[in-house]
Amino acid sequence: MADTALDKFESIDGSKLGELSHLSNFEVTADFRKIAPDNLNGNEPIDVGRGNPNWINTTARLAQGRMVEFGIKDSERTFTKDNGSMAGYIEMDGIEDRFKEFMNPENPADQLLLNTVKYATDELGINGDEMVHEMADGAIGNHYPVPSRSLVNVEKILNKYLEKALYRGAELANETELFPTEGGAASMVYIFNEMKLSHILEPGDKVAINTPIFTPYLEIPILKEYNLEIVPLLSSEDNDWQMTDEQLDQLKDPSIKAFFDVNPTNPAARAFSNHALDKIKEVVEANPKLTIVTDDVYGTFAEGFKTIYSVVPHNTLLVYSFSKLFGVTGHRLGLTAAHKDNVFDQIIAEKTAADPEIKAEFEDRYSKVVTDPLHMKFIDRMVADSRAIGLYHVAGLSTPQQIMMELLAANNLTVGDDTYLDASREVVGERYNAFWNGLGVDADESEGNTKYYTLINIPTLMEKSYNKDFSDWYVKNYNYLDFSYRLVREFGAVIMDASSFGANKGYVRISLANMPTESYAKIAEYMKELLAQYYAEYQKNNK
Repeated sequence: MADTALDKFESIDGSKLGELSHLSNFEVTADFRKIAPDNLNGNEPIDVGRGNPNWINTTARLAQGRMVEFGIKDSERTFTKDNGSMAGYIEMDGIEDRFKEFMNPENPADQLLLNTVKYATDELGINGDEMVHEMADGAIGNHYPVPSRSLVNVEKILNKYLEKALYRGAELANETELFPTEGGAASMVYIFNEMKLSHILEPGDKVAINTPIFTPYLEIPILKEYNLEIVPLLSSEDNDWQMTDEQLDQLKDPSIKAFFDVNPTNPAARAFSNHALDKIKEVVEANPKLTIVTDDVYGTFAEGFKTIYSVVPHNTLLVYSFSKLFGVTGHRLGLTAAHKDNVFDQIIAEKTAADPEIKAEFEDRYSKVVTDPLHMKFIDRMVADSRAIGLYHVAGLSTPQQIMMELLAANNLTVGDDTYLDASREVVGERYNAFWNGLGVDADESEGNTKYYTLINIPTLMEKSYNKDFSDWYVKNYNYLDFSYRLVREFGAVIMDASSFGANKGYVRISLANMPTESYAKIAEYMKELLAQYYAEYQKNNK
């Protein structure tokens, strides 16, 4: 067996699993993953513990390669040396015509590139030479990002994509500024860091968090450098994983400085209801200084999705990642979006005016990189502080990554019916149904269920499958990690404990994104077999 923290468990003894309870659920699952190949039944391992999709978007990747090829060919026009392994630079004048001549409309990748340029020129009024030059020069990556926050035309394309994919009719593309980042994870880190540096959040401040939630939103605020007080707003299965009005009313308290959410939720996989969105608008009217960070990476998996950003854009920072929909987790493609008129900048201005020490701090920190440091926008401070100020001049996401994002966005913008988007929803839907049908439990078809993940309460499943006395016996006699441990140790099936997400102990998360459909029917079968084993133990101990 591999060397893991679980090696000391010579037998399956749930009481010893308490020694792992202090670890992140991702770390516990990593250890479970290591022992899966040596499971007692000799099964082929099944790992549904992570959210990495097992599909990719092909057209945008091929288009990126073709744009690199075109960029290299166009660079050779200026000069070549060393038998062609060194070329010069791309010239903008006339590049759109050269681009069109190079591309083959019969090639789907080339057609995406042609459609992207046509969309930019016809719909957005961008000069064709400027658009192609930015794409080609960005794809080959031979210049620093200029401007450092986002390439000019990339920002325009990404804004139109967000408007189409997430805003549900709200026209905000021209009012929004973007900072492409190294995945949604970097966006999260930069936001927390900047809210601290800009004195929007101070140590001891209260921040409300809709739980269950992606674990870093719970782990980052309590770090020593932030020292924030978390007010959890725990959604329940009984309310279809929606916050209640009473919970949302807590956000009207001005002592709560920020609200963090993932929408649709991870791990509960539910989009906020229209009622919840209306309630959040009401909350902001009552607490106009409330700052909101909404992480909408799963938004495209919910039909008719509407982000909080489109409801209260003045108060909201939007985090988005291309990783899940397009299968580009390794590319690290994310962004932060902020309205041009936002409460973050307003709070900074008020702090600057009211506190001479803060004013002096801002002048000293940002005067090295801008001529008017007191009016530097929050989103631009994020860029500067992401590179510790001194490297502001070389900040920004690499240009090839920005062009990849642009092409993924264009893949959605330049088609009528997005069959790729439909296919992604169908894939997770098929797996979701295979799993729940395999358990013999009716699948939840409620509106707003993305089906990217699903949560299962193991004690509740025991009660539904057998009886409440059995469920109570399990809770009394076993550690909450026991079911997950035995599932991997005996059957080689890796699932993730959900308590670190803020869910009640007993819930586990299944990712419907990363295994073939037949694997979900198989894991349901294993879970039923394990339930039967526990029930046999219950009967033996309760004769």
